[in-house]
Amino acid sequence: MSPPPTTSLGVRGHPAADWPLLPLPFGITPGKKTTFSLLQVGEHLRICPQGYTCCTSEMEENFANKSRSEFEAMMKEAGRSVQAILTAQHRSFDSYFQDLLNKSEKALYDAFPSMYGELYTQNVKVFKDLYSELRRYYRSSNINLEEALNEFWTRLLERLFKLLNPQYHITDEYLDCMVKHAEQHKPFGEVPRDLKLKATRAFIAARSYAQGFLVGSDVVRKVSQVSLSQECTRAIMKLLYCPHCRGMASVKPCNNYCLNVVKGCLANQADLSTEWKYLMDSLIGVADRIDGPYNVDTVIGTIHVRISEAISNLQENRDSITSKVFQGCGNPKISTKGSSSEDKRRRGKVTLEAKSSAQALEMLVLDAKGNLTALKTYWITLPSSLCSKKVMASSASDDKCWNGMTKGSYLPEVMGDGLANQINNPEVEVDITKPDMTIRQQIMQLKIMTNRLGNANIGNDVDFQDTSDDMSGSGSGDSCPDDVCGKRLSKSPSTRQPETHAIPKQSGHGISGASSRSLPSASLLLLLSVAVIAAQHLWR
Repeated sequence: MSPPPTTSLGVRGHPAADWPLLPLPFGITPGKKTTFSLLQVGEHLRICPQGYTCCTSEMEENFANKSRSEFEAMMKEAGRSVQAILTAQHRSFDSYFQDLLNKSEKALYDAFPSMYGELYTQNVKVFKDLYSELRRYYRSSNINLEEALNEFWTRLLERLFKLLNPQYHITDEYLDCMVKHAEQHKPFGEVPRDLKLKATRAFIAARSYAQGFLVGSDVVRKVSQVSLSQECTRAIMKLLYCPHCRGMASVKPCNNYCLNVVKGCLANQADLSTEWKYLMDSLIGVADRIDGPYNVDTVIGTIHVRISEAISNLQENRDSITSKVFQGCGNPKISTKGSSSEDKRRRGKVTLEAKSSAQALEMLVLDAKGNLTALKTYWITLPSSLCSKKVMASSASDDKCWNGMTKGSYLPEVMGDGLANQINNPEVEVDITKPDMTIRQQIMQLKIMTNRLGNANIGNDVDFQDTSDDMSGSGSGDSCPDDVCGKRLSKSPSTRQPETHAIPKQSGHGISGASSRSLPSASLLLLLSVAVIAAQHLWR
């Protein structure tokens, strides 16, 4: 039997006017005469139900490609909104913190010349180097902050002692001896010890906090670029465009049907949820420290004030300190170039003040905590968000929705979240034994960053050398002078190599009362990351 005659947009000899108007199928050019059989038997279809259809094989393939690109665009758009939130939070805090440091440095440069005369003007580089080192540390350079502060006080003491005792010929060997007794004599009072304790905690917290936003944003960016599997592409096509092939373009997909498709497609992404939540909780915990016990606004904004206190202490106790140094190191030789030190004394009583920006910090932290709390469930709520806002699925109780085969109700139950829960997914064939390696690597990045934040929360430092290039902090590309980068402490008796800090044993998950986990070393996490990457070949 010969096939039924076909006409443009008609079937079995009936003209197009006998059929309800349908949307123009994808791949058909308006104005161009196209002859095909509308509602022909769909034995040629590979994805859509093989009942009567208006789609050819070519159209089905075009629909599959279109649905793939549209769903990937949905994922990237959702990811960009999260990236924008995290990037904005980083930018706000980074701007605030850098401004604090800049204002402190400027206040020092403005006030010290009139306060200390040559004691300052002949040692400008010492002060500039200090602020340079502090900035480099904040930008995640490989700097031991305690050593940098020790080096500053050592260099400052050496130069001020010489300037305050110009009548003596003081050699480098004599200065070495003096520095060895500095801890005992306390020439700067308690300022160095107190500033080191408070500044290190504040800088560690600030650096980790700023870096946490960048890591979170980078994880979202990389995960949003993960390609869809072939099985997912077929399921998305069936969800979005098979109704068009059945003449049901206006019928919305059933909500539970949509959820099963998207949960199957994003099974690996959902496995990010646990570590993602820990990162958000950790950032909130450190935010509370920054605006609370670590008092970043006061500590960073008053560095110049503390330095002034230290110099004043040295001046006021000059005779006593000099006497103690002479007792311990002997009397230096009288210099033939001796001169009066009156010009090097303070030229007048000036009170340094630091303007507080505590209210600005409080608002920053409050805004950040609100956004971080809202983002905690991002990965597990993504399927429902895409179905309701992008796919425009029908309500859960609708029994006249597209269920993958026809217009009706959807009976299968909704799957759980994550890869392991997709073993019986009725819509997407998911191999739960082959996790996506890109996403597993990002899970490891989240663990490493959460570990850093956990250490920062208790005042421990962790180096940032394994941070990827595209996650570097603001200003990380700035050049570093050789005389600063190459400088290492050599004279301070308190010089020490970076050490591994003991971390208190904790239980649960998260930090700061939220849930708290024991914090493994960053090195261990990096080894685990390498192991995961190496296992990729086995899974493939």
